[in-house]
Formats: sequence, C-alpha cells, structure tokens
Amino acid sequence: MNTTLAKDIHWVGYVDWPVRDFHGYQTKRGSSYNAYLVRGSARTALIDTVKAPYAATLLAHIQAHCALEEVDAIVCNHAEPDHSGALPAVVAACPNATVYCNAKCQDALSRHYDTASWKIHVVKEGDALDLGGRTLRFFDTVMCHWPESMVTYLPEEELLFSMDIFGQHYATSRRFDDEADLAEVMQEAKTYYANIVLPYAAPVAAAAKKLLGLRLRMVAPSHGVIWRSHFDKILAAYLDWRASKPTRKVVIFYSTMWQSTRLMAEAMAEGANEADVAVKLFDLKAVGDTELITELMDCAAFAVGTPTLNQSLMPRVAAALTYVRGLKPAGKKALAFGSYGWASKGAQEAEGYLRAFGCEILREPIVCRFVPDAATLDACREAGRALAQAALAVEA
Repeated sequence: MNTTLAKDIHWVGYVDWPVRDFHGYQTKRGSSYNAYLVRGSARTALIDTVKAPYAATLLAHIQAHCALEEVDAIVCNHAEPDHSGALPAVVAACPNATVYCNAKCQDALSRHYDTASWKIHVVKEGDALDLGGRTLRFFDTVMCHWPESMVTYLPEEELLFSMDIFGQHYATSRRFDDEADLAEVMQEAKTYYANIVLPYAAPVAAAAKKLLGLRLRMVAPSHGVIWRSHFDKILAAYLDWRASKPTRKVVIFYSTMWQSTRLMAEAMAEGANEADVAVKLFDLKAVGDTELITELMDCAAFAVGTPTLNQSLMPRVAAALTYVRGLKPAGKKALAFGSYGWASKGAQEAEGYLRAFGCEILREPIVCRFVPDAATLDACREAGRALAQAALAVEA
C-alpha cells in the first residue's frame, strides 16, 4: 500500500474495515482515521491521531519512519475522539512532543482527557510552525463541523490537511483518489456531506472562500482517500451540495402497518414516473436514515407517508424525520400522506415536520381511513404528478 504523499510525508493512520455505525451514521463501506507524519530538517510533526483503540497501530506506523522521540509536534485539528482518541497514548509515547491546537480545541481536549501534564502550544489563525524547510500554517474553520475545527496547510508542498472537509467514511487499501474506485469515492463523499457537513453549509462556504485562496496540489482529509488527481470534482460537488442544489429527482418514503400507506406510496410513484424525472421509493423498514438524507439532499421534491399509530406518527417515520430535521436540507417541495383508523393524526404531524424544515407544501395531506379506495389512489397519482412537475421545474 502506497502511503507516501511526498518525500518524508506519510499517511500513518488506521483503516477501520468492519465499522458499520458512526454515532448513527451507517458506514456501509467502513472508514479510516487519517493521521500524517511530516518531517522537516529540524522538526517532525504528527498531524492528528486515530481512535483510542488503534493507538498502538498508529505508533507502529510512526516508528516505521522515525523514532518516537523524534516527534516534536502533534497537531490536533479537531478534538472529536475519532481523531483525538489516541492522543493520551501518543503524548505519553512521544516525550519530546508539544501539542499544537487552537484555544477552543485546548478547552475541548481538557474536557475529554487529563491534559494537565501535556505540553500544549495554542495557535491562532495564520500562525505557523517552522519544521525546517517546511512550514505548517494553521487556519480556523469554525463549525466545520465543531467550534474548534481547524485545518493545517503546508505551503512548500501545496498540501492541505483539511480535517473533515472533503472526507468520506470509506475503507480502502488505496490511499489516493486516483488509485481507488472514483465512483465509490464520490458516492461516499456525497453521503458524508449529507450526514456530517450539510447543517454547516454557511461555515463551509466561508472556509472554502478562505482556503481556495491557497495553492492546492493535494488535499488530505481526516477520513477516506487523499485528493491528488480529482480535487476539481469534489470541489465542484461541494459547491452544489453546499447550496442543496436540487436535481430532477422525486423521493417518496413511508412506513406501513397493513399495506395501506404502501399502496398510496406506490400510486404516488406511478404518477411521478409519468414524467422524465428520477423517482426513488423507500420503505423505511428497508432503508436507513443515512441513505435517506443522502437522497433527500439533492432532490427537488419529496413525500412522506405514515399510518396513524396511537394518534401520532409511526415511530420509524418520526425517527427519520427527526434525523432529517437536524441536517436541515433546504429548498424542497413536499407533501404528506397516510392511512388511519380512528383518528387522522399521523399525516398531519408529518406535515408539521415538513413545515419546520421550511419546505414548500404542495397540498394538504392525503389521508384515507383503513384501505385506500380508487379515488384516494387517483389523488395519490395526481400528487405524484405534482411532485414530478416540481422536479421538472429544476434546470437540467
């Protein structure tokens, strides 16, 4: 496996092949925790660490290139434990190292670990660390995606260590974008953006404006592959995702008890499929929230269906809508539908979520008592056509 970014710059992280859950994010292709070793003529720096259980592997990877006593600096770009978890072990194993981080990160680290004995140097926006012939320069990227997030730039190599920006939860034996399956990389990058970065579109835009003023030959994120050949593609995608730029796509998702809501959803999909738009139909029993928000991020219109259970939403629908609400997809047109027995409450509550998202509501909820009759199914088909028309209004 090629782990060399440039002369005396190496990936020393950990590939987490089996991980399938990342605090609710379904990581179907695993993940990686990227750490990087940068050697200058005077100093050696470690850029970030890995999850705590994998500290020994990280230390072994470092020792393949230098003695642990040679590590002078440990840069912590972000205090979240998937990147800082190994810090206590690394600090203990590298007696000559000072931790470099910003003030907010120092505070966060002190709340995660016992840092009383650590040597810590607090950096500010634009500060630099001279390694001897190589310079690390630090830039704050507040709320991309934590308050203390920052990135580190190596101008001599035009190399940006971008932390979570441009990352992917993607386990691969290949470290670089031009060695891996680019279609898979881009799909995982989209999923990562939808589930991690989407709520922080404004801070990401501000960070991008600042960072794109730098000369960038290579971008090394904290998860997934390193961008050295196709950075233009991920950058263009970020610009689209940042704006939640809609495509000609309709998403219909639902939960069902006795198949009535499923019949309504299928009729809606029939109506939408009459137009030249992409239509995605999901039973929430068979799809996770990670995939759902990825599809919703760039759709033009969507519909949510739920039966009424105990005068409320089906729990699976409520869970999905709560997950989506936290990620704040913007600029969507939507509607709600569903069946009921004694009280028609579920679809109306679902519409309440849609209003909270800021969606443009295409029509009042479509509801039926018990089993949908022909008139109800016709109404669903017509609603599907309305969803498709909303998608067709988007520039191709």
